[in-house]
Amino acid sequence: MPVLLPEDFAYPLPKMHKVRQDVPTDRLQDIAGAVRTEISKDEIRAKIKPGAKVAVCVGSRGLKNLPIIVKAVVDCISDAGGNPFILSAMGSHGSGREAGQREVLADYGITEETMGVPVVTKVDVTLIGKTKSRDVDVWFDNIALECDLIVPINRIKLHTHFSGDIQSGLHKMLTIGLGNHVGCTAYHQSDFKYFGTTMVEAVDIIMQKANVGFGVAVVENAYDETYLIEAVMAETMFEREKALLKLASANYPRIMVEDIDILIVEQIGKNISGAGVDPHVVGKSFNIDKFPLPVPNVDQMILLDATDKTHGNLAGVGNFTVITRKVFEKMNYDSTYANCIAAKSFEEAKIPIIAADEEEAIRMVVKALKHGADRDNLKIVKIKNTLELDEIEVSDALIPYVQDHPKLTLL
Repeated sequence: MPVLLPEDFAYPLPKMHKVRQDVPTDRLQDIAGAVRTEISKDEIRAKIKPGAKVAVCVGSRGLKNLPIIVKAVVDCISDAGGNPFILSAMGSHGSGREAGQREVLADYGITEETMGVPVVTKVDVTLIGKTKSRDVDVWFDNIALECDLIVPINRIKLHTHFSGDIQSGLHKMLTIGLGNHVGCTAYHQSDFKYFGTTMVEAVDIIMQKANVGFGVAVVENAYDETYLIEAVMAETMFEREKALLKLASANYPRIMVEDIDILIVEQIGKNISGAGVDPHVVGKSFNIDKFPLPVPNVDQMILLDATDKTHGNLAGVGNFTVITRKVFEKMNYDSTYANCIAAKSFEEAKIPIIAADEEEAIRMVVKALKHGADRDNLKIVKIKNTLELDEIEVSDALIPYVQDHPKLTLL
């Protein structure tokens, strides 16, 4: 039995046109130099004692220039007399297992050969306390607990599942990242309404029990390029991360088309967003009721593919109405389910309707449009992913909108 009727193929789909979005382009030119400048600050340098065993914590987020940043941090610590090594800090990612997390780091170019230091991905943890307000168990990586100094490296940005003064960044890496699979699961038992508070309370306990000296915070611009690198003292981490989150939000990528019938996303991936597809860009989420930034009004979404660097983790696939068979065949159930179950985001792992290809997916989704479909004037937008938004595609019906918009240029 055919999935669609002959009449569903009887009309032509609109032509798509490339459009450039005018977003801030300021970026750092000398990434390694910026790291050296920050770690050479007197108060930071004083944290690195001669012979100290230093855990440089690296996660699964796809930071631009991550190998350059990590290598520079490692070299600076070595130059100061410390003995650094790389420690995975990615919660349940990589299926929450030693081999999986090593594979994730290697895919980002973080290996013993490229970094010149050992890479440790063991995931054993110790219970070190409970949060005050929600009584949540605080678990922490065993290897990190044994270290003289802990240095997390992470991007500061809005989180995909909760809001607050502190979201995705150094605090999150210390709690969920270094909590490994066990700790990640424990934190996600807390309601997302209280997640920010839970995370801050957990970091207070971690600061008392573990030797966190400073963190390396990274802020990116709307083109997913390194905008700022700052070494942040543990003593001032809370206030400084709050300020850096505001800066990151001002540089956040967005889709500048307000009303969209069908949004086509070429790629989903954990290296793109914690939710696979950033809800702050597409305006759809199972967890966020009110978005802090302007988001488009999107009726239906289609997904075409997944990045290789997501390693089959398709967390976030449930946000789409239709996906292609190509996406479905890339799904690693263990990795996806481990992530979504730990995060209590079961909806994000649900498999949508599967189409043979992009054209069939569009024709299927047209039948799902809530306000009826004007097949002659479909407002379709296509993006590569929710990080790379400097260039998008729009359908014929959106050309007048683009021509009138001061920050959109028809290519």
